[in-house]
Amino acid sequence: MGTVLPDLLKNADKTINIHPEKFERHEHPFVDSILDGWKRHLEVDRYFHNSGFFKHHSHELKKALKPATEGSPVKPFFLGHIALELLLDNLLITTGKVNVDTFYDHLHNTKQEHLHSFLIYSKLSNPDVFFKYLDDFKKHRYLSTYTDAAQVAYALKRICMRVWKDPFTPEQEAMLTEAVLNYRLLLLPEFMTVFDDIGARLD
Repeated sequence: MGTVLPDLLKNADKTINIHPEKFERHEHPFVDSILDGWKRHLEVDRYFHNSGFFKHHSHELKKALKPATEGSPVKPFFLGHIALELLLDNLLITTGKVNVDTFYDHLHNTKQEHLHSFLIYSKLSNPDVFFKYLDDFKKHRYLSTYTDAAQVAYALKRICMRVWKDPFTPEQEAMLTEAVLNYRLLLLPEFMTVFDDIGARLD
């Protein structure tokens, strides 16, 4: 829960801006465990976004997706960054590196009172907004849709719709889907190298 929490909070409300990593360890071991996961997320992000893998593939994806953005307000750089992360999610799931059922079991097994204590400790003023989103996220099991690579393009569209109204025409959506499917095949043989590299750095 702690490891995925920074992303869940931003998805729940993009204005949320808390920094529990600056605080001391919490007296309750389960709340402190969530804090450890939060710090691990930030550490992994820092390595990932500075890696040669990220810089190379987000740039190549930007070029591959650029034709689908002609006449669209969506910035190709933004699309390349997000598409790479979604494709890695898809590859982790479809190659069995991550088990979706186990992932959701972890979320379900986190007691709400521990998570609530963490959010209050982190100075989040209205945790109820987040818990409403979390219940929906667990109920609909969005990660299960990532087993279909074509759904990666749909997820890209949904993310863009948070920023821009009607970002793509049907023709552009078809181009996005084709580009994403083609790039997935290119990533497949080597995608684990970035996880191996980050794992070695964390160890």
